[in-house]
Amino acid sequence: MAEHTTGVGIPDRYRFAVIPHIMVDDARAAIDFYRRAFGAREDFRIDAPGGGVLHAEITVGSSVLMLGDASTQEAEAGAFASPAALGGGTSVTLHVFVPDVDALAERAQAAGAEVLQPPTDMFHGDRTVILKDPSGHMWVFLTHLEDVSEAELRRRLAAAG
Repeated sequence: MAEHTTGVGIPDRYRFAVIPHIMVDDARAAIDFYRRAFGAREDFRIDAPGGGVLHAEITVGSSVLMLGDASTQEAEAGAFASPAALGGGTSVTLHVFVPDVDALAERAQAAGAEVLQPPTDMFHGDRTVILKDPSGHMWVFLTHLEDVSEAELRRRLAAAG
């Protein structure tokens, strides 16, 4: 996987981001789901010696996401856990801006995502859907509708109660 760099030691694709790295119980199935539901592209994969996926990278929209199997020996040594291993909860929600949140929500639901909040125009100027994937990870997809000043944001939030 060749990468160009614009800064010392930082590949372009990672230059302006914190890259989430999620753990799942079946990375191959998760990658397939993300492809079908979110239009993800698989960019890179390292299979674990004993089976499973040690590390993979996908792109959703223009965002890079790293993932791997929580059940591989290497992951277990690092105490990584999937949401299922944590009792179904997660402490992280992944936000991704997309051109058409309604189309993505429809596609994701058809692929098996659980819709927790249907596409809704929000006070902050984005149309937003909240989804839970089959691995238990939470996703917020947004389509930007308008720029909202901080004063207007506060006014709208107060008016919403």
